[in-house]
Amino acid sequence: MLFPIETLTLITCTSSSGLVAETLLLRYGELALKSPPVRREFEARLKKNVLLAFLKAGMECIVTADHGHLYVQTADAGAAIPIIRRIFGLVSVSEVTVMPTDLDAISAQVVTLARGLKDGSRFAVRSRRTGTHPFTSHDVDVKIGADILGALPEKGLKVDLTSPETEFHVEIRGPKTYLYSGAYSAPGGFPLGVAGRVGAHVNGMRGALGAWLMMKRGCRVYPVASGEGRPLMQVLGRYDPEMPLDREAEEEKAWELLRELVAFRNLSGLSLPLSVEDYPKALAFWGETVIFSPTVGMEEGEVKARWQEIANLAQ
Repeated sequence: MLFPIETLTLITCTSSSGLVAETLLLRYGELALKSPPVRREFEARLKKNVLLAFLKAGMECIVTADHGHLYVQTADAGAAIPIIRRIFGLVSVSEVTVMPTDLDAISAQVVTLARGLKDGSRFAVRSRRTGTHPFTSHDVDVKIGADILGALPEKGLKVDLTSPETEFHVEIRGPKTYLYSGAYSAPGGFPLGVAGRVGAHVNGMRGALGAWLMMKRGCRVYPVASGEGRPLMQVLGRYDPEMPLDREAEEEKAWELLRELVAFRNLSGLSLPLSVEDYPKALAFWGETVIFSPTVGMEEGEVKARWQEIANLAQ
């Protein structure tokens, strides 16, 4: 078979429920550029992270994969999408309709979806195709567009490939086709856990954002909170269900607690909310310990705006 589907597992977090009905298509970005051995390792970690996120949320899911995508089947797509949007390594997620790759059937299904458009709406059909078929992606776009216009003349719909109000996406992957009309963004980056472990001083939004950016690069983060950073720890925990959130200290004692944590956990480095003027003091205190300061070049307004987006997604 051209596109074998690997079924990983079914997590039963609650009492056994009925059939799992809704399907979500998950896309990843940077890890697709890695060499085949590294890519396989990162994909395996990403799958485990998806499963763990659903387990922690008390939801059932089935995770499957083909070359380039993950798929999640779950009973409640609306509840699942916010969970998936907090998983590092994924760039977007869409709720999809899954059907066999038959051009006439695909077109009929999209026509059905188009009946819900407002009169006079502008639309576009965007198809992507992997595998061998007796038609091209352009053939798919042309046929579906023509069928929509022909079936719904009373609605006054218009094809607009430049600035459509609605896009119908047709993802053809071998014998299966996935239809969707939109996507929700996810953090991107690398799967959590592929790039070592670091400590982080979370004393406010700058420290919390720095920790989050290290997580986005695949690092497991062990934070120590102080001052205004204490309430922000819960937001970070929403992006890593296994993050320890119980380490707190007064501002003047936070580095001492971090030093103990570095030794105890054998951490690879630290994320610190430093300004350029802070580096001499930090280097004198930490010596050979590797220091990261991901927000050092950001102005306060940028830090606040980016953290607000992260916090909103964590709700």
